Amino acid sequence: MIFGGIAPYVRQPEVGADFQNRFDAKSFYSENVSCDRAGIVEENGDALKERIRMIEYAKERIILSTFSFYSDVSGKQMLSALISAAERGVTVQILVDGFNFLTNIKGNPYFHALVRTENTEVRVYNDINLLTPWTAMSRMHDKYLIADEKVYVMGGRNTFDYFLGDQEGYKNYDRDLLVYNTGGEESSVYQLLDYFEGVWNLEYCKVWKPGKWLTDTSGVDEAEDELHRIYSAMKEERVDWFEEVDYESCTVPANKITLLSNPTELYSKEPWVFYGLGQLMQNAREKVVIHTPYIICNKMMYETFTDVCRKGIDVTIMTNSAQNNGNPFGAADYVLHKERILDTGMNVLEYDGGISYHAKSMVIDDDLAIVGSFNMDMKSVYQDTELMLVVNSKELAAQLNGLFESYQTDATEADPERAPVEELFGGDVSGTQKVQRFFIMLLDPVLRFLL
Repeated sequence: MIFGGIAPYVRQPEVGADFQNRFDAKSFYSENVSCDRAGIVEENGDALKERIRMIEYAKERIILSTFSFYSDVSGKQMLSALISAAERGVTVQILVDGFNFLTNIKGNPYFHALVRTENTEVRVYNDINLLTPWTAMSRMHDKYLIADEKVYVMGGRNTFDYFLGDQEGYKNYDRDLLVYNTGGEESSVYQLLDYFEGVWNLEYCKVWKPGKWLTDTSGVDEAEDELHRIYSAMKEERVDWFEEVDYESCTVPANKITLLSNPTELYSKEPWVFYGLGQLMQNAREKVVIHTPYIICNKMMYETFTDVCRKGIDVTIMTNSAQNNGNPFGAADYVLHKERILDTGMNVLEYDGGISYHAKSMVIDDDLAIVGSFNMDMKSVYQDTELMLVVNSKELAAQLNGLFESYQTDATEADPERAPVEELFGGDVSGTQKVQRFFIMLLDPVLRFLL
């Protein structure tokens, strides 16, 4: 089973000639203002508020695609709003990844309450099947919410407390783009809707239809009653969440917005998103700034970064320090391969702000702002579905660059002289972390492309 789970992903395909011929970096720019406006949603509290508001004011259809969805505080608030929308006649379509479905959704009464609500349908991307372990590493990593054809948010946030809401507890820093369609057939929302329909109708994207003996139970009834109470309490206590917003005032004009996506089939994928980002970097005039939680590269990725730097383009990349990283494998792999990353010529910054930084974003020159779900690691490049939104807007790029600079005040330049053993095992590292990192170091050479 272990071999079956690993073998299909050893091969890392190149980008095919067809995609290369279709890709044109210049097509991501326009001299004219489009019908789309865009804004950055930076704070976790604002991210939850905006999602609840979008669901509240949807009139026809709500689409939610998420990698992880829990029934914690923010998760229940999202579930309560979705049920309320379905009960008033709005079509609710939810895409969830199969791994999270198995671990957090399948046996959960709160999600049973949602799926039995009229006008609601849940589909599962690549449900886990122990009889087909060779499909297990292909995951749907997309994160977006669409309300009608008017507004959507996309970024790196999953649907639970680490990413949404201002409640107490562990947090990750993350980022969304909010896009508002002022009215036009060329809006980027139609790119996203086309992408959604493509995934929704895949043969391995299955409708979740639990039997009545599972959904018509007292436990599910109690969960539904609790969700109704949560929704009523939100309307009383969080009045601002339900106030209609003027999207013109919280967004800026965009000349063009373009969706970059990976292939959606299972197994090793052609690296469309990374290739596209690489071409946009190659097309830069002066500078590129990248923020990513993890950096796990293969030869192709190293060569892409090196080629960009050799053109004289100033490339800065910020990632979590080993101590600040919420992903133990990502932390260890970065330290073990730091010298090779620095050899590309990039200026590498290590963020150490005390809260794990999960945002995946780029600014190219002064006119491209890019935000989405894509990490600079081989899993995002070759295994997962991934989305990045490329916005041609000087105003938005300036806002995103300002946010980058605020985080970078808590970052230091990577030290090429510091020994990996000292960085991984020295200082304030617990005994549990040391054991964990020891085994990761042993496994890293053979498994780094999977994690």
